[in-house]
Amino acid sequence: MHDFDADNEALVRAVINHALERMTDEPPMQSAKSADELRDLVGQTVTAEGLGGTEALRRYVEHLAPSNIAADNPRYLAFVAGAPTPAASAFDFVVGTSSVAGSSWLDGAGMVYAENQALDWIADLAGLPETAGGCFVTGGTMGNLSALVTARDVANRARMTGGQDRPIRWAVVASASTHASIDSAARVMDVDVLLADLDGELRLTGDAVTATINGRPAGTEVFAVVATAGTTNVGIVDALDSVADACAASGAWFHVDGAYGGAALAAPSVRNLYNGVERCDSLVVDPHKWLFSPFDCAALVYREPAAARRAHTQHAGYLEPLMDDTVFNPCDHAHVLTRRARGVPFWFSLATYGTDAYRDAIEETLTVARATRDLVVAADHLELIVEPELSVVAFRRHGWGADDYQAWCDRLMADGTAMLTTTTFDGEPAMRVCIVNPRTTIDDLAEILATLAPGA
Repeated sequence: MHDFDADNEALVRAVINHALERMTDEPPMQSAKSADELRDLVGQTVTAEGLGGTEALRRYVEHLAPSNIAADNPRYLAFVAGAPTPAASAFDFVVGTSSVAGSSWLDGAGMVYAENQALDWIADLAGLPETAGGCFVTGGTMGNLSALVTARDVANRARMTGGQDRPIRWAVVASASTHASIDSAARVMDVDVLLADLDGELRLTGDAVTATINGRPAGTEVFAVVATAGTTNVGIVDALDSVADACAASGAWFHVDGAYGGAALAAPSVRNLYNGVERCDSLVVDPHKWLFSPFDCAALVYREPAAARRAHTQHAGYLEPLMDDTVFNPCDHAHVLTRRARGVPFWFSLATYGTDAYRDAIEETLTVARATRDLVVAADHLELIVEPELSVVAFRRHGWGADDYQAWCDRLMADGTAMLTTTTFDGEPAMRVCIVNPRTTIDDLAEILATLAPGA
């Protein structure tokens, strides 16, 4: 099984050929098959004798692959899932075949060095100091959790140093537009989430943060504030500078969730929206969203990585060889030990195409989003919900309810036109398109929106 004999070589070549065909052909829009349908088509695949590589690959190519929805289709406009570059996709294969754990410098120095160069670029975009650093994790959910664990550890250590006991409850300040992963992290950590009000432009502001901290329940202390740089639903960037002021005044850790929108730090046309991000204590940006990397890849960056190491470094006899303060171990900076070097495909793409190409690609998606906004505004039967700041355009169709939107999405999927999903805004059903693929054109959006016209 492990010998690289003629049969295994032939299998590897067949798999590579399939991957190459997948990268060169436009992935179709196709609906997921039911479990019963797949059971009838594919049957039992895990057997004592094995199917053999040729048969296993056939069942995947003919039946399993067509039951997936590829996020790199230019008309995949539902969830925030981007389109990997050819270089990034190809190098993901290299990482997978390298058999290198990207946990430590000891056995992954080359991989870690490459990842750190990619992290440095993101930190530089945000205006963080040269000493900033972190690691790549699975996604924004894990990045947010790890950052908040670090934040609480800093707060606990500060209270212990000052001779104070832990409070009755620790809490995080967020807002109604904060990503659901913050609530999930709070449940894992057994801390509370205090929701601050949004202003008239749907932003979290420093005044609201201060009011929430001042109005906290007795016995509760706030150890972190989470601001969002590009809300998932409608793409709003919080008032980062004023939130930073509130954090500085209260002593709370300032975390910025830029899982989706942080990529636009590279876009000059909207960079001003992020003023204040340079003051954050931690930042999450997902390259697998708007920075054209394969799943799964999220950058977690700390202003002071030493704080993360104090919170996350694991100690055991067999791990002692890794304990070297003179080198950089990614596993010390998040809730992780064993990890693949998931940031390396992103690094390879950056190194291949250059950061100017990334800037131009992100600006192109913003241009398409602005043109889409204009199409919505020009249509009498459509209503723009909020002026788009980034690449999300949210709208309603007059006279439609939730069932109408869902039926429309189902119809678009069934005929292979596009992948869209419904949302809610202010408690009412709505639609949104999220444009993070540079191959998505305004013609694509025009054709999709035309199907909303009366009588279409």
